[in-house]
Amino acid sequence: MKQQNSEQLMKGIHAYIESLSYSRDPQGLYDPIEYVLDLGGKRLRPVLMLLAYNLYKENVEAIYPQAAGIETYHNFTLLHDDLMDKAEVRRGKPTVHKRWDENTAILSGDTMLILSYRFMMQGCPVERQEEVMGIFGQTALEVCEGQQWDMEFERRDDVTVDEYIEMIRLKTSVLLAAALKIGAVLGGASAEDADRLYDFGIRMGLAFQLQDDYLDVYGDPATFGKKIGGDILCNKKTYMLITALQRAEGADRDTLLHWIQADDFEPAEKIAAVTAVYDKVGIAALCRQKIEDYYAEGLRLLDEVCVEEPLKEPLRAFVDRLMERKL
Repeated sequence: MKQQNSEQLMKGIHAYIESLSYSRDPQGLYDPIEYVLDLGGKRLRPVLMLLAYNLYKENVEAIYPQAAGIETYHNFTLLHDDLMDKAEVRRGKPTVHKRWDENTAILSGDTMLILSYRFMMQGCPVERQEEVMGIFGQTALEVCEGQQWDMEFERRDDVTVDEYIEMIRLKTSVLLAAALKIGAVLGGASAEDADRLYDFGIRMGLAFQLQDDYLDVYGDPATFGKKIGGDILCNKKTYMLITALQRAEGADRDTLLHWIQADDFEPAEKIAAVTAVYDKVGIAALCRQKIEDYYAEGLRLLDEVCVEEPLKEPLRAFVDRLMERKL
């Protein structure tokens, strides 16, 4: 069976998404959507969908609309996240609510959500529609639940590691997992394989998000792609901070609480002080171990997928590269 690697699939779906044009009026509604999709990004979710489909079928172009649908949905969530976070920049460009205004960001985002469902239905085989739309609808609901938990955690000082893992499962992992499962379902995979690929996506999403938490503290800005310490400065409830608060005692815990409550501070001083506590209570090693455990669990699930091993190599190579940002 003809296999395509992730670079080939990335090129194909990127060209397809770029070819989508919106000739409907009013342009004030559609221009921000084209703007968001033209910003690019990693296209992780559509590529994962295509890789899963390609485990079973060759004609990946047949599900370009569904791949575009999941990417459109993902970018809708980013547009509204930027608005809720009052973020000014996304991928080096002004966010929609800064370039246009908040009302436009809300309405264009809503339109992206509707378009994502239209793409997901486009050309979807009748016998697969109910299952595909069920997966997509459940996932869209869960992403909203994850976002709500994330917002509520900002106001809480008693968030547990288990609660945090569930939040990132909902906010991040389920969309990666759904991309894989939808691709598998459309490719004609067995129910067992589709579920294994979904669970594989969940584990990889958790590993990837925890790696992001880790690199925000211990990464090299040159390779990480952004400044270090952003999560510390905004007191984001990450695995790192939650675990440190649970493990730190005495003066170390007092230090963490002082910096969490401080309103006026020198950023570099806060990052250094909090990182010193992390170092003292062994947060780096704990986080690395959790990342490795989720990653290993994911690979075991991929091993169980009932297709010939060479067919899995493009998918395995793709997730390996995702995790190559050095720990």
